[in-house]
Amino acid sequence: MGDTPYSQAQANLLDAMIERLNAEPLAFVVHVGDITSGIGPCSDAWLEERQRRFARIAHPFVLLPGDNEWTDCHRGGYDPLERLTKWRTLFCRDVPGIGLERQPGEYCENVRWQVDGMMFVGLNVPGSNNNLGRNARMDAEHGRRMAAVFDWLDESLALAESRGARKIFVLMQADPLFGRATEDGYARLRAVLATDARWFAGRLVLVHGDSHRYRDDEPIPGLQRIEVFGAPDVRWLRATLAPGPRARLEVSPAE
Repeated sequence: MGDTPYSQAQANLLDAMIERLNAEPLAFVVHVGDITSGIGPCSDAWLEERQRRFARIAHPFVLLPGDNEWTDCHRGGYDPLERLTKWRTLFCRDVPGIGLERQPGEYCENVRWQVDGMMFVGLNVPGSNNNLGRNARMDAEHGRRMAAVFDWLDESLALAESRGARKIFVLMQADPLFGRATEDGYARLRAVLATDARWFAGRLVLVHGDSHRYRDDEPIPGLQRIEVFGAPDVRWLRATLAPGPRARLEVSPAE
């Protein structure tokens, strides 16, 4: 799931959806980020309430940061970096049951775990042009963070290869805008994903949010892309993988 809740009404719907999730035999649940709207609320109270609600999920639960809860909080007078620090305080927690690892040091939101021969790699790559182009301070943040992202991704993919992972999932909030030729906040990432997709030959899957529309496609050769639903829809996707080293991931909207 991702890009929800954006309002108290959606938070109420999410509460009901959590009850349905808890009734399912799931290996884990992932939220790819954006747990408030692009104009907030960004307050401690909103983030802390989301933490309490997500704690009701009975399965191992992984949350990634989105742009709305930190990079975009300047719209409400907040310091984006202070908001990211707050996010880390609340959500850089242990996730029992899946052997989740966090990147050491500052970027604890970058994670990985392995389940049933599949590697999952979560990255802090938010929307709003990946926090690039607004001012010099944010541009510097973008550069430092993306250096850590690429280090973690490279290390995780090498680990997946050494373990013979049959599928490797890269999860993040942002739509990296495949097909663009501009030097935007995702240009290097698109190039890296294209190279990795060729190397892993059908084993690489990208999961993201940001554009608020469900998609299951192949935006570049060899890369399956899954985009989750987003506000105003409060829905989730169920993913299953059939046996076999080259099986395609099957994704279906769940009620």
